[in-house]
Amino acid sequence: MAIHSQHKRPALKEYLMRYAPAALALSLLAAVSASAGLAGGRTPDPRAAMLVSEGQASLKTGDVPSAISSFEAALAVDPGYQDVYIDLAEAVRMQGLQGKAIHYYRLILENDPDDFAALSGEGAAMVEKGAIGKARRNLGKLESLCGDNCEETQELAAAIERGPQPKVMTAEASAVEEPVAKN
Repeated sequence: MAIHSQHKRPALKEYLMRYAPAALALSLLAAVSASAGLAGGRTPDPRAAMLVSEGQASLKTGDVPSAISSFEAALAVDPGYQDVYIDLAEAVRMQGLQGKAIHYYRLILENDPDDFAALSGEGAAMVEKGAIGKARRNLGKLESLCGDNCEETQELAAAIERGPQPKVMTAEASAVEEPVAKN
């Protein structure tokens, strides 16, 4: 009996040594495939898609805060719905929050460095902030990826041509506050 049990131990060890690397490789392949599937090309949650549609409708009517709320709610419902970030970035740009828009574009570019819409949008937001050199780098990348006739390339080239727009100061922003006197 003792001899028979000794033969099983080496057989189990040999079995593990022989098949564990293959099992590990298959596990890694499945994990990479699953994470790539989350990045794009998947069907979003229907509730998130409905919220995005509501947000896009709000943008068309000029209700930017409502649109932003809808886009953020869509991300809360379906955090993997990456396409929402383009809409969200465009909406916050309309509010003059170019830095926040650039953040959203970069979230997209982390998953897909060659996303045409994100490269173009980030470049336009950079122009609006006055970072023309950085915007030109995005334009160069777009030209190399999709050419001069690509819609995103043309949009960014036009934004660079227009240059940064002068900031409009409202009456509230220009009002001088009187110092508070201490008693």
